[in-house]
Amino acid sequence: MASEFYNFSATTLQGKETSLDTLEGKVVVVVNTASQCGFTPQYEGLEALYRKHKDDGLVILGFPCNQFGKQEPGGKQEIEEGCLINYGVSFPMFEKVEVNGANAHPLFKYLKENLGGMLGSRIKWNFTKFVIDRHGKPVKRYAPVTKPEKLAPYIEKLLSEC
Repeated sequence: MASEFYNFSATTLQGKETSLDTLEGKVVVVVNTASQCGFTPQYEGLEALYRKHKDDGLVILGFPCNQFGKQEPGGKQEIEEGCLINYGVSFPMFEKVEVNGANAHPLFKYLKENLGGMLGSRIKWNFTKFVIDRHGKPVKRYAPVTKPEKLAPYIEKLLSEC
């Protein structure tokens, strides 16, 4: 039976509607991002993790969000240029979304329901990371302070599983 995760879709920064069912069989990291945040340098670590493991089945999905300290004020072009020029991001980036509240993107509502945080399910800040296994099951949530390289052992374990 297919996971609910695969029923969602999102729009890329380039305006292309993408169904997450194309990610079946992959290990996925979903992260809410911001270009003017103290954690923004995590783009570099996320990109390194992606480049190291993309051929093994890892996909990272970046979702810019302006809900925390208005740290993602730009439009599509500014976001894309910032990610590419400053951090060489090659993993998929999506249109700006809300992750909390009534207008939260359905994917983030689903992830929060399945992986609540230590102080409730609300996302507290930029660069909260959700890990989905090869079967589309949300399996782990990492706090914004957790650097991408700290995810590597867990990601590698999931990638080694069939």
